[in-house]
Order: sequence, then C-alpha cells, then structure tokens
Amino acid sequence: MNKVISIQKSVQIAKKLRSHGKTIVLAGGCFDIIHAGHVIFLNKAKQRGDVLFVLLESDEKVKRIKGDNRPINNQQDRAIVLSAISYVDFVVMLTNSKTDSEYDGIITKIHPSIIATTANDPNVGHKKRQAKLINGEVAYVSKRVSDQSTSRIAGLTKVEALWKKFIG
Repeated sequence: MNKVISIQKSVQIAKKLRSHGKTIVLAGGCFDIIHAGHVIFLNKAKQRGDVLFVLLESDEKVKRIKGDNRPINNQQDRAIVLSAISYVDFVVMLTNSKTDSEYDGIITKIHPSIIATTANDPNVGHKKRQAKLINGEVAYVSKRVSDQSTSRIAGLTKVEALWKKFIG
C-alpha cells in the first residue's frame, strides 16, 4: 500500500480506521531535512495511538513560512523520505492552505483522536482549537531538540560549501 496519499484518500482511510476502533494520531509540519528532532517527535507521536498520519506542508506554504530559500527538498521528495520511516503510516500531501478554516476542515474530516505536538510549539493554540472542534486531545509527545533544525543544518551546509569553494 502506498503511504503517500491525498487529503481525500486520508479522509476515506481515517473513516475506515475509526470504524474499526483504531486510535488515529495526527502530526504535521514541513519536514524539509529530516533530522533527529523529527525522528524523535514522529516516534513518540506514533506511540500515542495505532495509526500515525503526517500532514506534509506544500512547497508554497513552506516558502511562505520559512522564507524564499525554502523548501530545500520539494514536497514529493520530503514525502518519500517520511514514508520510509517505519512508524509513519501515512503521509498526507497538503495543498497550499492559507487559512485556519482550510486546516480546520482537514482536521475535522480526518478526525484524529490525538494531535501530536512538541513542547514550546508556537502553533499549539491552533492545535488546541482544532482538538476542541473534534473532541480530540493535544498531546505533547516530545521536547524540541534545541540544536536540531533544518535552518541550522542548511546554514551549516552553506558555510561548508563556501569553505570548500574558497579553501578547496
């Protein structure tokens, strides 16, 4: 079975899973360059339920929230990497959502039992609001790994490239 799915397919699968009493956990993000923080977060999220759906932001959304030089990897490539992680059950390809109501519609249709997040997540307010819409739960599944971020890794990559260019 293909783990990379559309929003529409995720809704169908989630409905079937719920009818069989499965606990659906939802996690989301850009996942531009997979690092230890992502792996820990996704692993801990999966431990909270039976099935883990990962909402993967579109290239346009990543550019809008992270800057013009992002994403480093396009959505399809990011989906391939995420789908290779054994405890990720489904990767949901998001379109370029611009409003909270668009996200709310997706969350309402998938209707997870748990929305996973990290400690100090700047978007936790949105997640709590969404959980309330579906009578779900926001679960703090891991701490943020302070030295792990795509921005930091990409910054190091740029420095290394410059170093090689000038030093050889």
